[in-house]
Amino acid sequence: MAGHNKWSKIKRQKAREDKEKSQKWAKLAREITVAAREGHDDPEMNADLAAAIERAEAENMPGDTIERAVKRGNGELEGQSFEPATYEGYAPHGVAVFVQATTDNNNRTVADLRHIFDTYGGNLGKDGSVSYLFERKGRFTVPTRRIEELMLFEIVVEAGAEDLRTETNEEGDEVYVITTPVERFDDVEDALDENGIEPDEAGIARIPTTTVSLEESDAQTVSNLVEELEKNDDVDDVYTTLS
Repeated sequence: MAGHNKWSKIKRQKAREDKEKSQKWAKLAREITVAAREGHDDPEMNADLAAAIERAEAENMPGDTIERAVKRGNGELEGQSFEPATYEGYAPHGVAVFVQATTDNNNRTVADLRHIFDTYGGNLGKDGSVSYLFERKGRFTVPTRRIEELMLFEIVVEAGAEDLRTETNEEGDEVYVITTPVERFDDVEDALDENGIEPDEAGIARIPTTTVSLEESDAQTVSNLVEELEKNDDVDDVYTTLS
């Protein structure tokens, strides 16, 4: 029975992992479709599409799935109608929250997000209530073990990067964070590729222009809200002003 119980746990774990992967792929496919529809369907001419495809490839999404998502965006294939949407609000302790989503039913998404904000002591605001606190930028992360800072600095600044700093990521590893104007995203990405530097993350992000520092317990309250927002099927990215 012990062996059976172990196998049952393994099957349940695999089922959870498969479900999480399926949900993640569905989100990424929607991002690709919307990016292809909103801009050019050639990723070399559409930074948002290039970033979405790169994220999908990093999650091992099959190439034919990516191709179908692009074709739904450019109209070659029919599909469910999804629209990009943004939502703004505040977490507890005055932390601004900016949510990027892709939805086929805005009323449902608003209701779901408002419930999450309310549950965790925040409030969903109106358009424009916090967006002015964020700037749209290209963003790359590169593990510090892969290259010396000065060498990386010279490469990315020459390509058009605005900033290079060192941070600790969620796994506790030190990474370089490179930010660029959106229009120079492709240039910096090409420069990294030409020098054999593979970023862990690459995409278009909302970078806060000001941040809020909190005690650990208060910061955890905000993190709980963010984690719940990220679980929502319609939500693609969540940005905050938490330092």
